Amino acid sequence: MLDIADELHRWVEQGRDFAVATVVAVGGSAPRRPGAALAVDADGTAIGSVSGGCVEGAVYALCQQALEDGESVLERFGYSDEDAFAVGLTCGGVIDILVTPVRAGDPVRTVVAAALEAAARGRAAALARIVSGPRELVGRALVVGPEDVSGYGGFGAHPELDRTIAAEAGAFLEAGRTGTLEIGEQGSRCGAPLTVLVESSVPPPRMIVFGAIDFASALVRIGTFLGYRVTVCDARPVFATEARFPEADEIVVEWPHRYLERTEVDARTVLCVLTHDAKFDVPLLQLALRLPVAYVGAMGSRRTHLDRNERLREVGVTELELARLRSPIGLDLGARTPEETALSIAAEIVASRRGGSGVSLTGAHTPIHHDVTSEPVRRIGSVA
Repeated sequence: MLDIADELHRWVEQGRDFAVATVVAVGGSAPRRPGAALAVDADGTAIGSVSGGCVEGAVYALCQQALEDGESVLERFGYSDEDAFAVGLTCGGVIDILVTPVRAGDPVRTVVAAALEAAARGRAAALARIVSGPRELVGRALVVGPEDVSGYGGFGAHPELDRTIAAEAGAFLEAGRTGTLEIGEQGSRCGAPLTVLVESSVPPPRMIVFGAIDFASALVRIGTFLGYRVTVCDARPVFATEARFPEADEIVVEWPHRYLERTEVDARTVLCVLTHDAKFDVPLLQLALRLPVAYVGAMGSRRTHLDRNERLREVGVTELELARLRSPIGLDLGARTPEETALSIAAEIVASRRGGSGVSLTGAHTPIHHDVTSEPVRRIGSVA
C-alpha cells in the first residue's frame, strides 16, 4: 500500500475509514508486483490498482465487504480462460491479494498511519503485515524505520514474534525490497506457521545527468516521469540554469568529477554522462566506474567511444571496469531528436534495472514481466 502513500496519508488525516487491497504474491505474467495496492473509502472512492483492470471490480467489492465486517481476507485470482465474463487475469498469471480494513479504532490503523506518514514524507519505512496464520493475527501490522530496530505496533502478546519480524523487515528495508516472509511453526512462537508481507518505501533513486545540453533537458523530463530524483551537473554556469531545466530537482554548477566525489550515491543511482568532452568525461568516468551504482552511461559517437576508452585505460581504468560502461548510451531505437534519444537512454536504464533484453516482444519467447530486483520468499524457523 505504500505505493499510494500520498493519497492514503491524506485519507488518514481527513479521518476517513478505508480498506486497502495489496498484492502479496504473483505467479506467471501478472501485471502488478507485490506491494501494488487499491484502496476504497467508506464513500466508495477508489485509488490505485492491483491488476491493471482485470480484477479491479471484484477487489473493489472485497474492500467494501472488509469495511463492513472489519475482517481481513486473503483472496487468490487466477486465469479465466473459457468464460469471458469470469473474474480472473486474462494475462495468464496468478495474484494473491490481502484486503485489510483500516477503520477508526482498529488496532492496525495507528501502525498503518505511521507507515503512510513516513512514506508520504519521503522517509524510509517498512510495513510488515501478517497475510496468513491464526485468524486473530491476519492483517496485524508492524512498521520499522532505518533507526528503529524494534518497530512500532506488533502482533499482540507475541513479543518474540515482534522482534523476529522487526529484524527481518529491517533487512528488507535496508535492501529496498518488497516481498513475503515465511515463518515456520517453531519460529512464529504462536503455534502456527505464518506468511508475512513486508513492503519497503525508500526515498526515490537518483539520476545524475552530467552535461547541461538539450538532450539533458529531455532526459530530465523522462527521468522525473520514471520516479527518479534528478540532478543536473555542469561546470558551465551559463548552461546549468533553472530556466533551462525547470523539472530538475537539483542543479549543480561544478566540475562533474568533483561533484561526484562529494555527493551521495547508492546501488539504485544512475549516472548519465552527456558531456562527450574528454576533459570532463575522463576524470568523471574514472571515478564513476568504480562506484557501486546501478548504471553508468556515456554519450558519444562510436569514434568518441573508442577514443574515450583508450584515454580511460591510460589513467588506469581496468577492462572489468570498462565493461560496466554503457557507451554509446541507450538502446538502438534509431533515435535522432533529444526526446527520442532520452527515450532510448531511459529504455536502457529500465532494461538494466529489470533484467530485460531490449529486443522486440513480437516473436520473442522471453517473459513480458521480469524483475531482477524482486525479493524471493524468505523462510525462517521452519521444521525440516
